[in-house]
Amino acid sequence: MLRVASRSRLLAGSTSSLRIRVPHRGVLSQAANKRLDELATRHEELSKKVQAGHDANAMRELHGLDDVLERRRALAAATSELDDLRELLDDADADIRAEAERELDNVKATVEALETALKAKLAPGDATDASNSCLVEIRAAAGGDEASVFAKDLLGMYEKYCQAKGWRWTMHDVRRTEFGGVASAMAEVTGEGCYAALRFESGVHRVQRVPATETQGRVHTSTVTVAVLPEAEEVDIQLNPDELEINVCRASGPGGQGVNTTDSAVQIQHKPTGMIVRCMDSRSQQKNKEQAMKVLRSRLLEIKIAEEHAKYAAERKAQVGTGERNERIRTYNFSQNRVTDHRIDLTLYNLPTFIEGEIEEVVSSLLANDLKERLAALE
Repeated sequence: MLRVASRSRLLAGSTSSLRIRVPHRGVLSQAANKRLDELATRHEELSKKVQAGHDANAMRELHGLDDVLERRRALAAATSELDDLRELLDDADADIRAEAERELDNVKATVEALETALKAKLAPGDATDASNSCLVEIRAAAGGDEASVFAKDLLGMYEKYCQAKGWRWTMHDVRRTEFGGVASAMAEVTGEGCYAALRFESGVHRVQRVPATETQGRVHTSTVTVAVLPEAEEVDIQLNPDELEINVCRASGPGGQGVNTTDSAVQIQHKPTGMIVRCMDSRSQQKNKEQAMKVLRSRLLEIKIAEEHAKYAAERKAQVGTGERNERIRTYNFSQNRVTDHRIDLTLYNLPTFIEGEIEEVVSSLLANDLKERLAALE
């Protein structure tokens, strides 16, 4: 193999090389290089912080930045080699020119692959995109009893999808209606990449179908809201006990029927935000309190992520909205056997299998569209 003395390769491995512009024309945009410089500065700050003492948050962030900056060094080295090969195409020695031509395409492919991987890492995104644990909250909205029946359908759809992916699905705090539907439910999902895959399910889901109780065959439109929250660790969100108001009461079910005879239900109010979380799934007051604290941390983390993300890209956090019928991210039309995701204008005609949990095509399309939009922010 032709061995080329690369100018930029002399810089590889040095701390200052983190700030070197990749010399190849058109590889990275000015915005991307600016973002890399910001990350290099942040890397230095975190390194000093970690050296000064144990900091779990700083160590976790530093580990992620190590990967990004290592990719930058690799791209700089490959780009420098590509530039040198191009210079050798004009070399007086025919053998050297021929060898350079043979290597050029391979090095070009390497540069393109490294560039794509680095851009994907740089693209502005939520800090918890890689979270392996999340909470899925489903609530019946507009449409009365039919909305609660559809909420039950969605709950089953997500459970089957998660099981097919090999993720653990744990139900919490299911509130059922007297007609067999679900008024609200909270499930915990654990597994590699679960939050990244499910986060775009947040929003208003609209169903159009003839309810089982409809005697004249009329199509009804109902909605269900879904919220997917990254599960927050205590190191992510630290709660001040003085800012919490915790109340316990006796849990109750539909129609006032007692679930148990002890004061096990827990309600926690976060005073600074006014946010209220209730949990009565377990007969243990302590377990309900722990679950309520977990949900509260996740919701506060969601707010924190939205605030941080606004610095780098247009607002992207999915909004649940009010649940009105004209607000929707996806429509499920049973008479037409149709599922339409309105955000990416994707329509599938496989509603029976879709509602049974076969939603991967939509999930993958949403992830691909999101990456495309985030990469555009770097141009």
